Amino acid sequence: MHLPAVAVSQSPEDKFREYLTSRPKPQRFTGQQRMMVQFIFSRHNHFDADQLIDDMKVAGFRVSRATVYRTLTKLVDAGLLRRLELGPRMYYEHDYGYPQHDHMHCGNCGKVIEFQSPAIDAALREMCRQHLFNSSGHTLVIRGTCAECNRARVTKRRLDLI
Repeated sequence: MHLPAVAVSQSPEDKFREYLTSRPKPQRFTGQQRMMVQFIFSRHNHFDADQLIDDMKVAGFRVSRATVYRTLTKLVDAGLLRRLELGPRMYYEHDYGYPQHDHMHCGNCGKVIEFQSPAIDAALREMCRQHLFNSSGHTLVIRGTCAECNRARVTKRRLDLI
């Protein structure tokens, strides 16, 4: 499922620059950080820090591992990226300019399926209302096995019976 982009008033670069300058001790927006923001927001995928480093190297960008980890933390704090715990690793995805959605994660192949559900959203709003809870967002990850891995498992079982 492809989720539509949400209209935003600033580019990710401008929003990150604003975040850095609004800190108690303002920070400068470095060339490596600019390159990372442009690279990350030029495509939509779920990635971990190591994948990002490898993908940037393949694309010809030079960035240090320490800069990647520090900048990812700042991008999450700035509301541009969201952290997702998928298995043993921490993954990241766009948060800014992307609608609220949930995930299904296949434990066999690692596939991540994004989805939106008005029924889940309504249930969460109702729970918050009942408990007088002011929600600032949520992360739902359903873990299991995707359709392709299920089909492969069923085919293997049938072959084992022969």
